[in-house]
Amino acid sequence: MGFINNNNIVPCSPEDALKEGHWFKLICGASYQDLPTIRSLVLAYSLAGADCIDLAADEAVINAAWEGIEVAQAWEQTAIAKGLKTRPGNPWLMVSLNDAEDPHFRKATFDPNHCPADCPRPCESICPAQAIQKEVIPPRCYGCGRCLPVCPSQIIETRSYRVSPDYVMALGKVKTIDAIEIHTQVGHEEDFKKLWQVLAPNTSNLKLLAISCQDHPELLDYLHSLYETLQPIQCPLVWQTDGRPMSGDIGKGTTHSSIRMAQKICQSPIPGYIQLAGGTNAHTVNKLKSLGLRSSISGIAYGSYARSLLQPILESLEIRNQPLENCPDLFWSAVEEAYKLVAPLKTEKIFGQISY
Repeated sequence: MGFINNNNIVPCSPEDALKEGHWFKLICGASYQDLPTIRSLVLAYSLAGADCIDLAADEAVINAAWEGIEVAQAWEQTAIAKGLKTRPGNPWLMVSLNDAEDPHFRKATFDPNHCPADCPRPCESICPAQAIQKEVIPPRCYGCGRCLPVCPSQIIETRSYRVSPDYVMALGKVKTIDAIEIHTQVGHEEDFKKLWQVLAPNTSNLKLLAISCQDHPELLDYLHSLYETLQPIQCPLVWQTDGRPMSGDIGKGTTHSSIRMAQKICQSPIPGYIQLAGGTNAHTVNKLKSLGLRSSISGIAYGSYARSLLQPILESLEIRNQPLENCPDLFWSAVEEAYKLVAPLKTEKIFGQISY
């Protein structure tokens, strides 16, 4: 095994990556709170060159992410010596919040006492986060909803919640938060305005604001309305095209929704960077190139697909009950898998491998 060795990859800051169209964001999940997994994911993808880590607005989650980043920084020179060519170890941390009810901010729930004794439990096998083991393990559930339609007894429900902007602002005063992402949907104008009224006075130190929205026939009018609400804005603005939320690990075709949404926004003269999410996977970069859209897109965020690549490694790590860096075989395998996803976005030509 070995890293993809590419001499065309030039190290750069997260801000430069956004400007130059090579921005890579890892989505841990607005509701995901499995601390050991978050630490390992952040460690591997930070070392592989991620520019931003999207997290739940939770103090323990942010601490776990910082631990991963600090370990990545400690291993930076070793990784470079092994052939890593991206800029490892210094991603921005982003927290997510919602202006109203949103599928990213929910948890599955059910009473296991109501499960029939002979139930085949398809909910367990379909859960991508292994969050259902006889009952829901809340920190692992990130709200994808795949368990809902497969339950034979239809007893699984979801509990939605709102992230308090006051909590996020208070958290930002004691923790390093570089960016904020607001999840919204067409029709939430008033909710968005109320949220922004609270956030706006406290955003002077932000390095980035992202607006995540799903597609809709009135999408462009809505985004223009949001842009007017945000003025004046002091930091770079990213429009996240959340095509098919939390689905990148399902199959090749899930990336199409996000790309179609990006095409729509590209045709509208709205200021800001465009970044894909929602169904993104290993086929996204090549699909953008084939459609002639690569130069119009500033970056790509990977969530469920990025996690799925490392899932076998994380399962082995859980059995060993050790930090990732204490298991060299798993550690370098995780970094290599992460690097394979990061590298195509950082360059237009991939070639060669080296051993370690």
